[in-house]
Amino acid sequence: MGTARSVGITLEQTLPAVNEEAAFVAELCAGSQEAFAYLLTVYQNPVFNLVWHIVENSADASDVLQDVMVKVFKGISGFNGESSLRTWIYRIAVHEASNHRRSWIRRHWREPISVDDTESPSAAAAAEAASSERRPDQVFEQAEREVVVKQALASLAPPYRTVVVLREIEGMPYEEIAQVLGLAEGTVKSRLLRGRELLRRKLASYVGQ
Repeated sequence: MGTARSVGITLEQTLPAVNEEAAFVAELCAGSQEAFAYLLTVYQNPVFNLVWHIVENSADASDVLQDVMVKVFKGISGFNGESSLRTWIYRIAVHEASNHRRSWIRRHWREPISVDDTESPSAAAAAEAASSERRPDQVFEQAEREVVVKQALASLAPPYRTVVVLREIEGMPYEEIAQVLGLAEGTVKSRLLRGRELLRRKLASYVGQ
């Protein structure tokens, strides 16, 4: 597991249909290793990407991902089905990542915070260019664009950044985002509108530079 490789792309996996989710959860509660392995396969990359956008560090994101999955495995018996399984898992992920971020800030509040802990665009692009059919200049341009978007996202205040990530990257509907964050749907829409506008301004500023 490494740095999230794409911004704005959601990893799609086959999830149990709504009418099959109860049976799947029952398997998890019964301690089925196959069910847990499937759950991990489906959720580890999306949850890592979500956490990574909140904590802004790939090593920390890996640690938080492990904490999230441990809580999911230990707490699945308490899942009551009032929300979807995905909503429940993402709620845990946002909570753990936000707590980790606040803890990190308290420990390092005197130190400058970098918004870019990923590989440099040249290093990442060079590795991809070696095995890509695209021209090297196209690979480098894409890598540079991804870094710019990441920097702009990282500079948003957490309440706006989280909503933007859940909507624009994870593709969640407003109602589900509200359930994940424990907010009114109107608040979600308001934060998303503000977050999009701030992101647009920041991206325009980066492009201008």
